[in-house]
Amino acid sequence: MIPTQFDYVRAKSLREALDAVAGGEGVKVIAGGHSLVPMMKFRLVQPTKLVDIGGIEELRGIAENRKGARIGAMATYRDLIDSQLLRERFPILAETAEVIGDTQVRNRGTLGGAVAHADPASDMPAVMLVLGAEFVLRSKRGILPAAKRSVTAAEFFQGAFTTAIAEGELLTEIVLPGPPNGAGMAYVKHAAPASGYALAAAAVVIGRTRKTISHIQVATTGVGDSHRFVHAAQELVGTKGEPELVARVAARAFEGVEIQGDVHSPAEHRRALASVIVRRAIEKALERAR
Repeated sequence: MIPTQFDYVRAKSLREALDAVAGGEGVKVIAGGHSLVPMMKFRLVQPTKLVDIGGIEELRGIAENRKGARIGAMATYRDLIDSQLLRERFPILAETAEVIGDTQVRNRGTLGGAVAHADPASDMPAVMLVLGAEFVLRSKRGILPAAKRSVTAAEFFQGAFTTAIAEGELLTEIVLPGPPNGAGMAYVKHAAPASGYALAAAAVVIGRTRKTISHIQVATTGVGDSHRFVHAAQELVGTKGEPELVARVAARAFEGVEIQGDVHSPAEHRRALASVIVRRAIEKALERAR
């Protein structure tokens, strides 16, 4: 199908982009375009203006930030894979990026685009949750109460394809705090064969002190109508992560959660599959924790 008619603006700077997105309703931002363009073709999204931020160098780059990192919203999956800083401090980012799409997608798809789209089956939102990421949102001065604000990942993702980005705002960078002591990280995914999207996946970050778990965050993707924390995982804090405890947490991971079934995986199959994925991800993170 052919998209509806729209105005096209190719922003050359962050200021130009902020001016363009301040134009009212119907404005959409395009980065890699892997999610937006197919939706436009099917007319599921019908923007009146398309703002292309692909050429803005200010939105690229990966840099050290104290013990953490700052990642430009236009950083591609390939950038995440190739970054030595991220491989040393946040290896889960490269591990996740390597199982997203194919070579073309990894070369063009962006971290900012993935989190802003907030597809329930997308990989990166769950990783952002367990890393405790903050998202920096900018707007043209005078349009909103604050021209710059930071939103935690837990507040940013508000449901399927819904985020905290307000009309007139642009996601400019992602800020990661330093990893916990003795960190072990893992991302485990069971993907749909044709699309590569997650039928069930889990991201885990564990901190360990003297072989005892002092910190743990587990989040899932592809299971429900949004990315979510596995709160039962907090039962592992103060333990050594004994196999029977991990198995019990995984079995209870989706209590009270409405599981989405589809042609690829009926709801009960997906519930069982997701529990196994959570267990494997925790086990892998424990193996990597120092």
